[in-house]
Amino acid sequence: MKQFITKTIAIYSGNVEEKRQEILTYFEKTWAVDEKLYTQLKSDAVFYHRGDSLRHVLLFYLGHTAVFFINKLFLAKIIDTRINPAFESIFAIGVDEMSWDDLDEKHYNWPKVSEVRAYRDKARAIITDIIKSTPLRLPIGWDNPFWIIMMGIEHERIHLETSSVLIRQLPLDEVVKDRFGEICSARGEAPINEFLAVTGAEMTLGKSREDGFYGWDNEYGSHKETVTDFKATKFLISNSDLLKFIQADGYNVETYWTEEGWNWRNFKQASMPLFWRQKQDGYWLRLVAEEIPMPWNWPVEVNYLEAKAYCNWLSANEGKTFRLPTEAEWYRLFEISNVTNAPDWKAALGNINLEYFTSPCPVDMFKMGDFYDIIGNVWQWTETPITGYPGFNVHPMYDDFSTPTFDGKHNLIKGGSWISTGNEALRNSRYAFRRHFYQHAGFRVVQSETPLDIQTNAYETDAEVANSCENNWGDAFGVNVDYYKQLAQIVLSTSDLKTKNVLDLNAKIGRLAFELAPFAAKITAIDFSARFIRMPIQLQEKGFIRYIIKDEGDLVLYRELVLNDTDIKSGFEKINFMQDNANNLKPIYSGYDVIVLPNLLEELTCPIVFLQKIHERLNAGGLLIIASTYDWESGGIDRPHWPGGFKKDGEPFTSFEGISELLQPEFKLLNQPVTIIQNKRISSRKNETLSLEVSCWLKK
Repeated sequence: MKQFITKTIAIYSGNVEEKRQEILTYFEKTWAVDEKLYTQLKSDAVFYHRGDSLRHVLLFYLGHTAVFFINKLFLAKIIDTRINPAFESIFAIGVDEMSWDDLDEKHYNWPKVSEVRAYRDKARAIITDIIKSTPLRLPIGWDNPFWIIMMGIEHERIHLETSSVLIRQLPLDEVVKDRFGEICSARGEAPINEFLAVTGAEMTLGKSREDGFYGWDNEYGSHKETVTDFKATKFLISNSDLLKFIQADGYNVETYWTEEGWNWRNFKQASMPLFWRQKQDGYWLRLVAEEIPMPWNWPVEVNYLEAKAYCNWLSANEGKTFRLPTEAEWYRLFEISNVTNAPDWKAALGNINLEYFTSPCPVDMFKMGDFYDIIGNVWQWTETPITGYPGFNVHPMYDDFSTPTFDGKHNLIKGGSWISTGNEALRNSRYAFRRHFYQHAGFRVVQSETPLDIQTNAYETDAEVANSCENNWGDAFGVNVDYYKQLAQIVLSTSDLKTKNVLDLNAKIGRLAFELAPFAAKITAIDFSARFIRMPIQLQEKGFIRYIIKDEGDLVLYRELVLNDTDIKSGFEKINFMQDNANNLKPIYSGYDVIVLPNLLEELTCPIVFLQKIHERLNAGGLLIIASTYDWESGGIDRPHWPGGFKKDGEPFTSFEGISELLQPEFKLLNQPVTIIQNKRISSRKNETLSLEVSCWLKK
């Protein structure tokens, strides 16, 4: 693996041409190690298998990292032509088990592995050319084209790790060992763990925009937290340590588990960690591509729920309070152990960055101050659900990287693992997973009597999302919101929906879908951004949402919308909220009786092409309803893609005339368009008024 070793690169300083070559080398090594990972599959047929029933087939991940590059470069207008729109749709979304991900294999006609490899080759050539030819300026900030390149590289390095976990869950006869570096050969009895005292301090978490290395949006901002004195285990919890929990029947004692944990344990019928195997000659451990006799001195790999149960068992047995570290406590351990950040390493300080092994190693191999494995070996679960620091902002080119995880269900993991590279190996990296997920993750235990103060930011603070909540549901607080009601009435007056399958293709916070739901047979509500649709999903599942909006100056208003307090009392279980890109919509979104396009055309890359093809998604006699401002300029739509709003043959040619011309071969206009007004909130004393023309079209 030595040929792949590299560290994330500085983006704020250096010589421009040297930096360009450095980025190119970083990209090439990232691409190569990603492809090397999949050589562990026994044959191409295995690409069509799932490592985890809650994840896609492995072929998705082979295509996904390349498609991510192309989709982001296209979104940022660094390129203006796609390679393969079909691939850039099916390989775009479906990484986490979010309810808006489409993981139904019936909806996918997976291409040949050779076709995906050919796509990757084309993508690689395009990205290489961009790196070589695009003007480079330093520093590389959020608005720099090379930020998108770095985003794609670091994204691919994340999937190097997550895909290895999926391969690790395949049947053993579907993988081949010794193709991805060397595993650690040091195995034996585990050292006796002990608790070491740590003095508290005020910790400052987060990093500034001037930080010299690429970061994900959730890493920026500043949060101060006082850490009181605590004790922490000298070593990570070993396989030997967890065996004692198993021998104490810990997996079968409900009182050791949280409610969530016990439900998971019962669902999975878990009796030991996922990667353990019990054979006639004892326990064995499944690695990525092989099984070995249990290395008792390696760190145990579990999910958060198992780690928490272990802590509760320890507390019950010793009469003290044991738990996992908080994020701030992990930073304190990092600080007192004199661990340096990855860019300053001559060689990795721990089992990280693929510099030593392609597996975990003994918990007493890498000493850091008085502790071991503050970084590396396996990730460390924390008690802290991820949320944004004060000052958090969403990156516009990847607006659903972080915010979908700000739900109180995703806990932070810290420190990195043996396969953590790039941004993952940095001190300030922040990654979180659902508590029942498996990564290459274990834990250390903290002893502290200080009560946990977990901040989950139950109120939505993303200004754009919160204002959209108010624009959708403000009438519950005495604010006039007529737009969605009026649009719903137009739909209902045009068609009896009792037996109809409806598509709301720009759902935002879902008000239109909720308004139509009592009257429709089925509604699919799609939005491009998971930032938005996670709110109506919460409203649908929990019956409430909370959000904070700007009042005036520094003042804010706290809102809690309860669905039962609105006049919508039924039908919302018929709505299926999904995330997809209307510019490149999956073929499965077809066969509708009614399609509504609220404020969508002005957000598309090319409204003309969209309108020419929309009939393919409607049943015969289906209804298309368009509501649009025709504001092509503010949407950043290139002039050749405007349907109208310009002079044609020397005469004014309106957008409605252009739309009519595009739709005429497949549709007939039902009645003359009407105008409805939408007020979009900015603050309590500032609104933007939009005038939308609504037209209804019947498919011939």
